[in-house]
Amino acid sequence: MAANLTYNEYPFLKELGIEPENKGAYMGQWLGNGPAITALNPATNKPIAIVHGASTDDYNKCLQAMMDARAVWQATPMPQRGEIVRQIGDELRKKKDALGKLVSLEMGKILAEGMGEVQEFIDICDYAVGLSRTINGLIYPSERKRHMLMEVWNPLGMVGIITAFNFPCAVFGWNAAISLVCGNTQIWKGASSTCLVTLATTKIVADVLERNGLPGGIATTVIGSGATVGEVMIQDKRLNLISFTGSTKIGRRISEAVNARFGRTILELGGNNAIIVMDDANLELAVPSALFAAVGTCGQRCTSCRRLLIHESVYDTVVERLKKAYAQVVERTGSPLDGATLLGPLHTKAAVKEYEEGLKTITSQGGKILFGGKVTGTNGGNFVEPTLVEINHDAPIVREELFVPILYLIKFKTFEEAVAINNEVPQGLSSSLFTNNQQQVFSWISSTGSDCGIINVNVPTNGAEIGVAFGGEKETGSGRESGSDSWKQYMRRGSVTINYSSDLPLAQGIKFG
Repeated sequence: MAANLTYNEYPFLKELGIEPENKGAYMGQWLGNGPAITALNPATNKPIAIVHGASTDDYNKCLQAMMDARAVWQATPMPQRGEIVRQIGDELRKKKDALGKLVSLEMGKILAEGMGEVQEFIDICDYAVGLSRTINGLIYPSERKRHMLMEVWNPLGMVGIITAFNFPCAVFGWNAAISLVCGNTQIWKGASSTCLVTLATTKIVADVLERNGLPGGIATTVIGSGATVGEVMIQDKRLNLISFTGSTKIGRRISEAVNARFGRTILELGGNNAIIVMDDANLELAVPSALFAAVGTCGQRCTSCRRLLIHESVYDTVVERLKKAYAQVVERTGSPLDGATLLGPLHTKAAVKEYEEGLKTITSQGGKILFGGKVTGTNGGNFVEPTLVEINHDAPIVREELFVPILYLIKFKTFEEAVAINNEVPQGLSSSLFTNNQQQVFSWISSTGSDCGIINVNVPTNGAEIGVAFGGEKETGSGRESGSDSWKQYMRRGSVTINYSSDLPLAQGIKFG
């Protein structure tokens, strides 16, 4: 296999510290006694490099290193922890070009999105640095004289982070930057199919820790399959929190396992996101938004638009504009590393199969393909055509998430009908309404509107900023990542009562004895 590697075709790999063969576990030193994983280029399905994953013994060494580093890291003042995260952000800036190219190469997203993903990690580092000087507790009035009620926040302990292939760098950043300033030690398992991104990102974090004389156990990494390393993580009582990004099926399994041992979870699972285009919508905004939301990352974002709900009065116009836009995108399908490319490949051959089987099910349930629907397989890669499908909203397949670039076109008559269609699926991640009607805008974001965790107006379902919390409802999971007060999930709250008097009055005026 080593003789067939295409490693030498990508000089930026060397810049990131990646070799043709690599060790895939870090805890202050590099280990790799588990099965070998071959990283593939989804645009060609040719092998790039090899990573020797973590064994169970390697995993346990990482956990021991985390336990050993825990006291040191928690004793480090929060602003100093923030300084370490600031340095991680600076190193990401220096290597943004190389790491962005690697994200595009190994995941398959276009170069602009690969660079944007690294920028998202940089942004969350900046955000976390600010948090490190602003996280605060509260003081409440006491009903008793010379008593004080306080609320304090302390590190949760040890955190496990399991991320998916579609955002192999940024989602780790969402969790790691916040968790680190909160004072936790952590272990990260990235997707095996994007093991080189995991490796390169870990090297950046490890270099910062080592340069500052800090133990590697603060931020450890294991590369390996979910069935082996991942299963050990979710069962491990030493991990106070598991943050998981992936399918609803696996998320349900993780929720059951972690909650059974009274651990915490953050679950970012499936999305089945809708854009509603009202009769008064600005189509100069709505059509490009639907295009990017459905076709960006080849339809492999959890926030990708799956359902486009179009008012009957503008339906034909929107569909014709989309067909033209899709045709232009198809003409710019190709290598993700080519800056002119707008559509890269699906990530795996399994995804291509999902695309093919999904279209068979769609047509069997009355769906009509208006554009696309073909597997092209250019240069041996996982290339498919982005696809537009006209279908009834109550077709069973519409309730499922196909993680491929298939967009359902659904006609509606009234705003109330559109909201009901938006809410009728089991998932509840992202949603968007295009209108200039302020009554509808405020209805949309109210308790009678969208039931999703992300509720947008006149912007796509995807492309969230880091300043607000990210997450969803229903089968999309629970918990929030990134901004707002998501940091609270990585800390434990302490409610404090201090008596600074010489008396002992009891609450609620109770007299005892």
